[in-house]
Amino acid sequence: MGSSIKSKFGVGIVGCGLIGRKRAHALGAKGRLITCVDADNSRADALANIFNISSCEWQSLLANDEVDIIIISTLHDSLAQLTLEAIQSGKHVLVEKPGARNAYELEPVLLAAKEMGIKVRVGFNHRYHRALLKAKDLVDEGALGELMFIRGRYGHGARLGYEKEWRSKLELSGGGELIDQGPHLIDLSRWFLGEFNEIDGFAHTFYWDMPVDDNAFLMLKTKEKKTAFLQVSCTEWKNLFSLEIYGKKGKIDISGLGGSYGLERLAFYKMLPEMGPPETTIWEYPMADNSWETEMNEFYEDILQNRDPSPGLSDALAALKIVDQIYKR
Repeated sequence: MGSSIKSKFGVGIVGCGLIGRKRAHALGAKGRLITCVDADNSRADALANIFNISSCEWQSLLANDEVDIIIISTLHDSLAQLTLEAIQSGKHVLVEKPGARNAYELEPVLLAAKEMGIKVRVGFNHRYHRALLKAKDLVDEGALGELMFIRGRYGHGARLGYEKEWRSKLELSGGGELIDQGPHLIDLSRWFLGEFNEIDGFAHTFYWDMPVDDNAFLMLKTKEKKTAFLQVSCTEWKNLFSLEIYGKKGKIDISGLGGSYGLERLAFYKMLPEMGPPETTIWEYPMADNSWETEMNEFYEDILQNRDPSPGLSDALAALKIVDQIYKR
């Protein structure tokens, strides 16, 4: 496609709702929005007007030679099929998590991307929050020593009518809270601890009158017994993000994601030789979240450097296999 010699990557967006609009505004200096598509033409036109471009139909987007990358920000039920069609049209793809409703849907997409030599990045933007990037640096430089376990909580309080929204419809979402916020915690846990080969937990509907889960509890173990103990919830009432990473030399405590989730903050507790109260260092990130733009810049580099995106389809597949196992219980 000649993307590597262009001054900017041409980008098309399918799905012009909240996330699609956020993606459009986070293309950064290396990206240019060419066109956009939505099943609701008025939403596509509204986004197109902001960028002084024209909306189009899906097949026209696939055939547009100016488009190097397609961002897919639709409901879960169409993520895998649209990604597959984009790959077959020779476009690189950033698809929102979870990438599909289940692992079965995603497997042929992964095969097609490998066969076609297409780059596909999955939108796990939480890896690119400043506190998470700092945590990864601390872990990689050995500040925590050997990791032992992770404790993660992620939840929101939903809103009136939540049980009637698309997320409550199994055929559209593939599940409830477990497949909504769960993949973020699963992905972050895999990022720090590695692959999990023991999967335990359950998903349950405690409060909302809907056929999908509003809470899920997971215990994931690696072959070395490094453990992630996770909960996701849409009965949290006060939005919460908390990720604690424990090593033999200390602990990282991340809280908040900005906005309604509160100030993004990382506390590093370093164990002293005599133990007792740890040495404490705190980083706070009161500035606006830039994870979406940072993630997009990483994707441009994936393409330019011909490297495998991380997180990519294999990461999404690993997360969905865990989700599938919990739902089967």
